[in-house]
Amino acid sequence: MIRINQIKLPLDAGTNELTAAAAKALRCPARRILSLEVARRSIDSRKKEEICFVYHVNVTVDGDEDALLARAKPGKAEKYTPFSYVLPVCRRVSSLRPVVVGFGPAGLFAAQTLAKAGLRPIVLERGDCVEERTKKVRSFWATGVLDEQSNVQFGEGGAGTFSDGKLTTGIKDSLCRQIFLEFVRHGAPEEILWSATPHIGTDRLGGVVRSMRKEIESLGGEVKFNSRLTGLIVANGVIHGVCYEDKAGAVHELETDTLLLCIGHSARDTVKMLHDKGVRMEQKPFSVGARIEHPREFIDRAQFGALAGDPRLGAAVYKLSCHPAHGRGAYTFCMCPGGTVVAAASETGGVVVNGMSEYARDARNSNAALLVGVSPEDFGSEHPLAGVELQRQIERAAFEQGGRDYKAPCQLVGDFLQNVPSTALGSVEPSYPMGVAPGDIRRCLPRKVTDVMADAIGKMDRQLVGFALPDAVLTAPETRSSSPVRIVRDEFFQCSIGGVYPCGEGAGYAGGIVSAGVDGIRCAEAVLRDEAPYETE
Repeated sequence: MIRINQIKLPLDAGTNELTAAAAKALRCPARRILSLEVARRSIDSRKKEEICFVYHVNVTVDGDEDALLARAKPGKAEKYTPFSYVLPVCRRVSSLRPVVVGFGPAGLFAAQTLAKAGLRPIVLERGDCVEERTKKVRSFWATGVLDEQSNVQFGEGGAGTFSDGKLTTGIKDSLCRQIFLEFVRHGAPEEILWSATPHIGTDRLGGVVRSMRKEIESLGGEVKFNSRLTGLIVANGVIHGVCYEDKAGAVHELETDTLLLCIGHSARDTVKMLHDKGVRMEQKPFSVGARIEHPREFIDRAQFGALAGDPRLGAAVYKLSCHPAHGRGAYTFCMCPGGTVVAAASETGGVVVNGMSEYARDARNSNAALLVGVSPEDFGSEHPLAGVELQRQIERAAFEQGGRDYKAPCQLVGDFLQNVPSTALGSVEPSYPMGVAPGDIRRCLPRKVTDVMADAIGKMDRQLVGFALPDAVLTAPETRSSSPVRIVRDEFFQCSIGGVYPCGEGAGYAGGIVSAGVDGIRCAEAVLRDEAPYETE
C-alpha cells in the first residue's frame, strides 16, 4: 500500500477527482489505482477565497509499488503498512484478578485489554454508570446540589464524557489508531478515522462508553459503580489488596496482587491517601485560566469568510498560542466549536468550568480554554500536593466571588483588557448553565496568569482577527486541564509499591482521551508481561 500526502482539492471534489489526483501524484494512469481510502482530511482556509480540503490517502496499485514510488515527487508518497493491533502473549501466572480503579479512558482501555487477555478485571468506579451520571450532572446544573462522587469529573467515561469526545492528540504512538478503531467499533462516527479534528460529541460518547463496558463484562470483567477506593493493603512493599467504600458507606476488602490506578486528574482524596501510604509522587506543571466565548457565526466568518455556514466545512475550529522568548506562554485548549461552557465542580464550595460540544456542534457560541502554564515554583510549597492546594484556592475564591451558589465569575474581554470590572453583559450571551456573575476574574486567578492572558489576547487577535472582541466573555476558572501531580513509576510501569501501576491523566502520564487510552493499553500490556523488580512469596 502507498500513502500519498498533501492532495489539495476544491470543496466539491468527489472520489473521481481524488483518484485522478492520486494517480497524478504517482505519475501513472488512474486505472492503475485499484483502491483508495482517505487517511486524513483537513481544511486549508488560509486563503478565504480559495478554501480547500487537503487529503492524505492510502492506495493499492496495479504494478510495482517501488517503481511508482521512485517516479513520484520526493516527499509526496511513501510506503504504508496498515495498522494492526496484536494482543501480547499473556505471561501472567497469578490466579488473582487485577483491579482497575477508575473508568475513564485509561481505565476503560486498560480493562478492555485485560479482559481480552482473559484476566477478568474488576473495575472500581466511584461514580455512576453513564446513564445515572448524566442525570446527576443535569440535576446539579439545575439545582446547585452537587454529588461529590458522581459529576462531570467522576463516573463512567471520565471527565471527557462531558467535553466533546475530542480526540486530537500530540502523541505519535501507533496505539492511537487502536483507540480510534475501538471507538468506531463501538458506535463512534467513522469520520474520526480520517478527520483532522476528530470528535465524537458529548451526546454520542456515552453510548460508545456503555458499549465498551458491556464488552468488558461479556469477557468476564466486572464493573462496580459507586465504589470509591479508600485504602491499600500492602506487605513487604507489594500490593496484596484494596479497600473500597460502597454507596451505602460500607467498607469492603478485595484481594489482588495487581492494581491499575486510572484515577483521573480530579481524585484528590485518592491522591492524598496514596501519598499518606508512602507512594512516591512529585509536583507537575499544569495550566489555569478561563473559558473565552464568542458567537459561533463570528468565529466561522473569521475562519471561513464568505463560506461561513457551508455544511461541508462545519463549525470552525481554532488553535492559538503565544510563547514569548522570556516569560510564560499562553495557549487555547479544548476548543469547542458550537459548544457550551459547563459547570465542572467535583468538590462542594468550588467553581470549575470546562467546555463541551455535541456531535452537531451547532450551539450559538464557540468557546475554548485560554490557559497559562504554572510551574512548581508557583505552588508556594515543595509538598507534592501543593499544586492541588493551588487549584483549590482558585476554585474556592471563584465560588465566593460568584455568590456561593456555583455561579461562575465572568468578565467581558473589553473590560478585562482595560482592567475594569464588568457590571453587565454585552451582545454575547454566556452559555454556562448555572448563571454567571459579572465582575473581575483577576479576583480569583493569580496575577501572573491574568497578566499573561491579557497580553496573549492581543497577540492572538492578530492570529484570529476578532479574538479580542470586546463583548466576548471570559468565564473562570479553568483549573482541571491536567493533573498537578505525577505518581512516579519505573520501567515496568509500577510505582514504589510493587504491583501498582499508575496510569493515565491522573497519574501524570497523559493529557486527553486518546493519550489516556494509549497509556491504559500500555499499562495493561505491562501486566500481561508480568515483569517485576521484586520477588513475591
